[in-house]
Amino acid sequence: MEWPKFDLNVPFRLLLTFNATSLLVIVFLVQKGYVLGYFFPEHALVVALANFVSYALYFCVPVLLTGLSLVLSSSLGKDEFKPGQVDSIDHANNSFLPSYLGYFFVALSVPNWETLLFVYGVLFVFTYRSQALYFNPLFLLYGYEFYNITTTARASIFLISRTRYKLPADVVIEKAYRINDYTFIEKG
Repeated sequence: MEWPKFDLNVPFRLLLTFNATSLLVIVFLVQKGYVLGYFFPEHALVVALANFVSYALYFCVPVLLTGLSLVLSSSLGKDEFKPGQVDSIDHANNSFLPSYLGYFFVALSVPNWETLLFVYGVLFVFTYRSQALYFNPLFLLYGYEFYNITTTARASIFLISRTRYKLPADVVIEKAYRINDYTFIEKG
């Protein structure tokens, strides 16, 4: 008897979406001063922690989950970029950062938990459903760069890679893991 294959793509994309949007929640928690002692008042040791410890632990959650997503990316479908297949390449780190910083400004203006849940839910759904890009600045902490690539077939691709590319001819990739039709990650 053969076990049915489990498609990891949907849970992986949900994880990427959470990783990309979770900093909004962290900014809200820090801005409102919600430390771990607020959530666990019955634990004296947790209540005694300095605020910065709580904030650092909050930040560690999406950082570690981003690391998990990098590990899990090896189970996605594979593709390749052959020599001469890339027509143009642009470094995309700076072009998406202003949009992402918008999340921080939204988080700073959220007045309460109900509003946070609504705003985060809407943001999460739109980020997941857009399926165009999974820009997560936490990948930068792991040494990844972001690139907009146009292939010779005129397809626009978003590439997440540790390799530093400068010229289209440099983009020769044996294994690029397919997040969706427009987004690939090269673990190189």
